[in-house]
Amino acid sequence: MAPKGKWAQGITPRGFCWVIKDRLAVAERPGGHGENHRRVRRQEEIIWIREQGFTRVVSLLTSPHNLHNYDELGVAWLHRPLSLVDGTRETVAEFFPELRGMLAAGERLLVHRAELGDAVVGLLAGYLVWSGMVPEGPRAISIMEQITGRQLGPPGRQLVAIGLSLGSGAPTAPRG
Repeated sequence: MAPKGKWAQGITPRGFCWVIKDRLAVAERPGGHGENHRRVRRQEEIIWIREQGFTRVVSLLTSPHNLHNYDELGVAWLHRPLSLVDGTRETVAEFFPELRGMLAAGERLLVHRAELGDAVVGLLAGYLVWSGMVPEGPRAISIMEQITGRQLGPPGRQLVAIGLSLGSGAPTAPRG
């Protein structure tokens, strides 16, 4: 069998970075957003996601745009719309345990929204605090800013505050 060519491997999505090495990553929506969105680029980025062994893409878009493209290229997906206006706390309270379960099951996840901005970065900073991986909100914010190279604004910081207010999702040590 001939080795796969460079283009058969796809291209890395814009803004791609690991939050938890080889387990949880973030990126811009495959294909880009707004006027920059291109169908061919979307296909090449989904191929890259598949070829890198991601078991699932988690879309935080408020609409189901282009989710069928994952099906066409054999990539499992999960749609968890995240609005920064309505029902944010409830969405986050449901999503964090679900995310923890997927990671515990050994899934390799890519989380995206149209842009890699406050919604994605803040949500995952909030998850780091909620899960107990990072003990304090300011530290989680700093870590995510360093990982993504983006400064977290008020909407993202609000997601971290929600994570803190939900109480610890950290596993408790067995008593005995």
